[in-house]
Order: sequence, then structure tokens, then C-alpha cells
Amino acid sequence: MKRYLDKIRQNQPINYPAFLKTLPVGVRSRHRDVFQPHKVSANRWRVEVIDQRAFDALQARAAAPESRIQAAHQGDSHRHGTGVSFLLFYHHGQATSRPDTVVLSGTGTDMGFTPASRVLVVENERNFYHFREMLAFARDTAGADLALSNCDVVLGAGNRITGAETLAWLDRSYQQVLCAFDFDAGGLQMFATVAGALGHKAGFVQPADWQPWLGHFRKTPNTTERFTKAVSLAEDLGFMSLAHAFRETGKFMEQEMILDE
Repeated sequence: MKRYLDKIRQNQPINYPAFLKTLPVGVRSRHRDVFQPHKVSANRWRVEVIDQRAFDALQARAAAPESRIQAAHQGDSHRHGTGVSFLLFYHHGQATSRPDTVVLSGTGTDMGFTPASRVLVVENERNFYHFREMLAFARDTAGADLALSNCDVVLGAGNRITGAETLAWLDRSYQQVLCAFDFDAGGLQMFATVAGALGHKAGFVQPADWQPWLGHFRKTPNTTERFTKAVSLAEDLGFMSLAHAFRETGKFMEQEMILDE
């Protein structure tokens, strides 16, 4: 919701139907009293704020809480970080196949290696374990010379990578952050969060041509809303080929299918 509210405040066009789905039910039911959308192109509306007080309340609600305790009082402690993060890494300096650990906390970073210039964030644990295959997939799709000698690999499972402290550390430590996420609503939402924090440093790992991969779209969306959200997110992010693949198959592609190649 915050991403859409920020764009509305900046008078930037948004996908209005997708925005409505992020609103609290009480506001969604009376959105015509709060907003006046003006269509400017396909799937894009500029939104005029009619009820400024309601808009301000939405912005306050979307704002990140200042502490885990405050987040718990707001009804969801997960809206604030725990103050410490543990990240699993593969990197060039490892002597074994066991992942290394990086600890991020309010007192600093505890790590035993120097970061490469790039990092590949892998959502799925099995795919992370097969990091060489994932580096090869990213190399083929990104057209870049990627290897463990010049690109670290980190596990990003369960939205672990999208915490504010983790994103700030990635921004400080790496010149490029490549994201290998599931090709579904969840994966695209994760990438939207990463891209919102890192800007041009963030890249989404995907084939340039989805046609040979259409047979790998096997996962049926749990709900129509999840499918619609995935299509909208793909379009919002400029991934028109992926949006077309969603529409053509009616399904999602899980990251494990990459290892089937």
C-alpha cells in the first residue's frame, strides 16, 4: 500500500484496481469518497485525493513502526525487524560446501569474508544449495559473466531479504543485486520491495524469451486474486513478457523448475 500512496502523493500514475486490493476493507468499500481516479493509459490512472484526512490516516498506517513492540501494538510485530538478521552465503573464500553466515545487527556486521561486487539472491532453499546451477541460469539470462569468483550467493527465503536493515546493507555492500525469485505474485512482490529500496542496482533474473519456458508454468494460483495481482505486478515492473506468460498459461512457475533443465 505504501508504494501506491507514495506515487499518488507524487502525482504518478498507478494501477488503480491493484491499489484498491491493498487498502483496508473499510476504506476499500468507500474508496470513491476518498479517491477520484483519472485513466491516462492502459492499466494506469492518476489519482486525485478527495478526502485528505483519510489519505493521511492511510499514510500513517502504512508507515513503518519504530520498534517491534510498537508493531505488535499495531497488530503485527512482523512489520518491524527483530534488530538482528542471519543470512546464509556462498562466496569465493569458502573451504567447504557448507554455507557461511553473516550477522547483521544494530551494532554492526559480523562476517568473515569480503563481499564481491555482485550478489545473487535465491529465494528457494533447494535452489540456493544448487548455487552453481543458479549462477549458470542467471549468467544465461542476464548475459553477464557470473561465477562464485565475482558474485556471492545469499538465501532470501521467506522474505528474509526484504527487511529494511538487510536492504540497507545490500545497498552499501554491492554494486548489483540480482534476484532469483519464484515467478508468481509472492516473488514479484519481493522484487518490487527490493527494487524500491535499491533502484537500478536491483535486477530480476528471468529469461528474455519466455516461450521455451511456458511448459514449466505448472503451479495453479490459489485464488483468482493472486493471479490478477501477479499480472498487475509484472506489468507495473515492466515485465510484459512475463505478464503474457501468466495470461497464456494461467499458471505460475516455481523456481525449482529451473533445476529441471
